[in-house]
Amino acid sequence: MSETRILKDEKEEYHLFRSRAVVAGLAVLFLLSVIGVRLFYLQISNHENLTQLAQENYQKRIPIPPVRGQIYDRNGIVLADNKIEYVLEVVRNIAKDMDENIALLQQLIPISQKEVSKFKQQLRVNSRFQPVILRSALTEEEIAIFSVNRYRFPGFAVNIRTERVYPLGSVASHVIGYVGRIDTRDLERLGKNEYKGSTHVGKTGIERFYEERLHGKAGFKKVEMDAHSEPQRTLAEESPISGEDLFLSLDLELQIKAEQLLEGKRGAIVAMDPRNGEILAMASVPMFDSNLFVNGISYKNYNALRDDMDRPLFNRALQGAYPPGSTIKPMAALAGLDAGVVTNKRSVKGRGFFQIPGTRRHYRCWKKTGHGHISLNRAIYQSCDVYFYDLAYRMGIDRYSKAMRKFGFGSKTGIDLPHERSGLMPTPEWKLKRHKTNWYPGDTVNVGIGQGYWTASPLQLAHATATVAMRGRRMMPHVLKAVRVSRNLPEKPVRPIALPSVSVKDRQWDAVVQGMVNVVHGPMGTARGSGAGAKYRFAGKTGTAQVFGIAQNKTYNAAKLAKRLHDHSLFVAFAPLEKPKIALSVIVENGGGGSAVAAPIARQLLDSYLLPKPKVEPETIQVDGDDKLKKEKQASDNSTLSDGNA
Repeated sequence: MSETRILKDEKEEYHLFRSRAVVAGLAVLFLLSVIGVRLFYLQISNHENLTQLAQENYQKRIPIPPVRGQIYDRNGIVLADNKIEYVLEVVRNIAKDMDENIALLQQLIPISQKEVSKFKQQLRVNSRFQPVILRSALTEEEIAIFSVNRYRFPGFAVNIRTERVYPLGSVASHVIGYVGRIDTRDLERLGKNEYKGSTHVGKTGIERFYEERLHGKAGFKKVEMDAHSEPQRTLAEESPISGEDLFLSLDLELQIKAEQLLEGKRGAIVAMDPRNGEILAMASVPMFDSNLFVNGISYKNYNALRDDMDRPLFNRALQGAYPPGSTIKPMAALAGLDAGVVTNKRSVKGRGFFQIPGTRRHYRCWKKTGHGHISLNRAIYQSCDVYFYDLAYRMGIDRYSKAMRKFGFGSKTGIDLPHERSGLMPTPEWKLKRHKTNWYPGDTVNVGIGQGYWTASPLQLAHATATVAMRGRRMMPHVLKAVRVSRNLPEKPVRPIALPSVSVKDRQWDAVVQGMVNVVHGPMGTARGSGAGAKYRFAGKTGTAQVFGIAQNKTYNAAKLAKRLHDHSLFVAFAPLEKPKIALSVIVENGGGGSAVAAPIARQLLDSYLLPKPKVEPETIQVDGDDKLKKEKQASDNSTLSDGNA
């Protein structure tokens, strides 16, 4: 019997077909779901963004940079201004054959290779729709030449821009600072959106600290473009908001006087109003011309400034860290009185040196023969080192350091300028961390006369002196005096900020201030020459800070030393005595004795500020006696030695 063969199994085929149909259906359903999700994203979730992108195929949002706010001194004299100039700009999105077109342009108008390099650098920072400056300060002839040939250079155009200018050049350059071209680091710090269309940003000084106020807010213009990306008409426009005008507390005449008094030297002067903390003058010499940096300083000029031994770019007034020397003796005396370590009547035997009990080392006084039995008053006006060695040793470094910190030493003052240094008020903990060694009594003794590890800036010394002038009331130093949002609105004054006061008894303030008065007005004061003939009474203190240490029982002959190894010359003062209006500090690097160099400078500055001004030609200020630097005055609507030569 033959075997039956099944040629077709309909049931199996049905199951196979159904399983394949289910898989195909699921696949179709999945793909339809993907399409649906995508359509939802395109039509609903991302509708606004895609609509904007579609519009930008024929519309462009062109940023309009704001006009930067101006900077004035307290009397309305312009310190930082804006001038209008014509620039050649390029929009990368429109321009074709960039290198070839630039080469052709160089045959028509002068464009240096440096300008080309800067242009290409800015191209990497800016968007492809944003104009980038290729050449600044075009002359009328160059504008005419380009206009005739403009059709040959799509994407290239001449526009009007404002450029920052500093009319007084180097005057107050460390305070004002300067602007420079925006780089990638600036954009990371400031944000790209806020600076669309802007080409410059504050780099140092007031220009940097108050960048947000000075910059303003960018506007925009929405323009309809044709198929060749050429603008056809303006669809919408929002005007930019100009930056705020800043009025500084600087008195320009006093600032110029301070810089003139330091001419040919290296040093700093800080003058402030002790009543409210306003900085009246802040001179750091040598200086630099802020205009050099606006459009990019040349390598030659920058290297000359950077490699200069006198460091003209360094703001000594704010960043200098100097041993304060004997200028801190009034504050030390107040600390000793408050701690009960010394009294007005207690005297110390000044025999020319101080000796820590149980040791043989001598810590010398500047007066080798000694001062004999000396009271607090005389210790201040004759600057007896032995008295203050003894005071610091008896207080101990912990109490001493804590008391000096109340005057602002060892911490930033909080001034509205960037890069302030805190100086150093040393402690045993600091030394152990920094030098991996213990604190010794000799360290305390050296700190007692403002030497050793102690460093302070000229600003800190002026601030501490202002605190003495105000009998303990402290105000935060500041440079900004007032702000003007619009030319049509009045200036809005900046409110001073009070700091924690130094609480000391009135009679103790009187005793210390009298010692400072005797420094300049007493017959045996270390700076009596500087106080002679003054038409007002003032208080002061000399200081001399060593640049290097001297071995025990050794001396040195300054005449045989290099000038840069000479002592620093310091002086602090406030005036007038009854109602102080100005407190100041002066430091002349390697100047020698404080009474011989720094004190006479301080007296001239006090005279300049307090005495009636001689009549001068109206609307004119003379700078450095050079007619070329006359500036129009514009209205506001436009180790152990301390006082060796004392």
